[in-house]
Amino acid sequence: MFIELDNLLSADTTVDSWYDDGCLIASEILTDFSLNDWEELSNQVLNKPIKWQRKMAYCLDNECNEYELNILIDLLNINDKELFELCIDTLRGFPIEEGKKLILKHPQILERVNHVVATTANSPVIVILQDFLSKMHSNF
Repeated sequence: MFIELDNLLSADTTVDSWYDDGCLIASEILTDFSLNDWEELSNQVLNKPIKWQRKMAYCLDNECNEYELNILIDLLNINDKELFELCIDTLRGFPIEEGKKLILKHPQILERVNHVVATTANSPVIVILQDFLSKMHSNF
């Protein structure tokens, strides 16, 4: 299944076709992942092109499992503004308890979110980031 997902994410598609069809197909593929597929994805994700990583971050919220969470945490360390915003947006959909525990182990993530909130003029991004921070600071 990993190879099928890799081929899909590597395909040169229009933005519309990705958001209309590609991300749904990718999510379906992820639901059929075995433990070996998750391991392969975890091992390969940081070696993929940024466009591939962005697509991956966008469709990683269907299982809300530890592999997805760790992949998103790894992707947050890449210096790409759009990828960072996609990862944070995806993390907002994770169950608070699991995500919060792992994210709090990486204080640099919250520092970066706070920095982006303070320095960006993009209102939709600010709303996403503030919602994320609100969830991180809430009691579980």
